[in-house]
Amino acid sequence: MPKCAFCGIEVPKGTGKMFVYANGNIIHFCKSKCEKNLMDLKRKPLTVKWTEYYRREHKKVNAETKPGPSEAEQKAVKGSKK
Repeated sequence: MPKCAFCGIEVPKGTGKMFVYANGNIIHFCKSKCEKNLMDLKRKPLTVKWTEYYRREHKKVNAETKPGPSEAEQKAVKGSKK
């Protein structure tokens, strides 16, 4: 399933909106709120507190949200790229 380009949650099949740029890039939106914030208001997801990207960047993960990869997983990924 595709992720919303603004808030980062997965868009269920048959819902949401897909935007295709003239150069062929495709972005998905889960609701019109996300579309307006990104396209019309030109907001960055890292500055809006309710987005998954803001929570991940500012380490605001709690029991309600999905935690990011653990430190051990991050080290394993970094080690495999070498």
